[in-house]
Amino acid sequence: MTNNHASDSASTSSRCPYTLSGAETERHDACSDTNVMYLNWENQTTKASRCSRRAQAYINRTKELFTSNVGLGISLTPLDHDKPPRFRLGVHVEQPRCRRKKLKTRTQNSELYHINTVVRFLRKMATCGITKNPKDPIVNIDAADVDNELAAVEYVEDIYKFYKLAEDDARVRDYMDSQPEINSKMREILVDWLVEVHEKFKMMPESLYLTVNVVDRFLSMRNISRRELQLVGISSMLIACKYEEIRAPKVSDFIAISDNAYIREQVLLMEKAILGKLEWYLTVPTAYVFLVRYAKASVPADQEMESMAFFFAELGLMNYSTIIRYCPSKLAAAAVYAARCTLHKTPLWNKTLNLHTGYSEDQLMECAKFLVQFHSGAAENKLKAVLQKYSNPDRAAVALFPPARNLIPA
Repeated sequence: MTNNHASDSASTSSRCPYTLSGAETERHDACSDTNVMYLNWENQTTKASRCSRRAQAYINRTKELFTSNVGLGISLTPLDHDKPPRFRLGVHVEQPRCRRKKLKTRTQNSELYHINTVVRFLRKMATCGITKNPKDPIVNIDAADVDNELAAVEYVEDIYKFYKLAEDDARVRDYMDSQPEINSKMREILVDWLVEVHEKFKMMPESLYLTVNVVDRFLSMRNISRRELQLVGISSMLIACKYEEIRAPKVSDFIAISDNAYIREQVLLMEKAILGKLEWYLTVPTAYVFLVRYAKASVPADQEMESMAFFFAELGLMNYSTIIRYCPSKLAAAAVYAARCTLHKTPLWNKTLNLHTGYSEDQLMECAKFLVQFHSGAAENKLKAVLQKYSNPDRAAVALFPPARNLIPA
């Protein structure tokens, strides 16, 4: 629903027309510091609920224009059983001495006309000092966590600066040409299977990202046979679980899920070999740690936005060339950008995201196009673990959204 945008309105006006009967502003109290502004909409069709949902989606997008002292809401209230219901759009502003605004319009049956009318009305409100740079404000994304000690608000910026410096040390180098028995397609099959295992055991998200990082770093240091590839995968996930999970699956669980292809001693020996090659270096900034921060900076953050960003990031994890070509922070930022394009967020990239990611829209375009291509071809791909995972309603079924056309090459 939130992916309906104003540019579609003209084409949908015949399906969902409603007429602006009048617009007025009222003062709640002459002596009050609070102004309440109302726009009254009168429905002229039997599809009132659809109109309400479309209007609500527009209102949610409009919230990005305002600071925290502005609340927007919509209600569909029947005034009389014999009359059609009326839409009431309320704008509650905690701002003293705002000039009263009158919005004069003529009756139209065009949804696009009415949406543009609302936009003009809200822009007029900016002249009252209600908004701070309504076009693109920089939002303090940590304001809500000031009292949360676990959020470490005082140090979070320094922490992510360190992550940016440290990510190059753990970055995977191109290793596939030096592997005599495995190729990038085999790696893709392995990661797809690891996503299924990760989902079956209901692990923390960070465990998956660390698992793939450990697999790739180990394969860049040691040649393995084709038969050992799955063993490397389950041993790497065992290591990641011990590092990230409160209750890690047992060795026997990994043996069982690999259809008893290996015995306990093989798993433990491979675990030891991996840790030895990596010199026990497991505290690495994966794409996950950046994704959490960047999704938070994509205000207003919601489940749909976060799930879409993680969907793109996991599509990127599966593809060998993406992991080799882009550092974790850029992959995470591109996943957020691709998610915003897919969900038609406006603007597609803003100053808040630019500040926290350190990347401009142009810098992310190439990686984002790759991710959207993976999304576009996911339905035809035989490896469907990520697609099925994010087709679940628990993750807002974001995999079922149509790909962002503006990022698909003509």
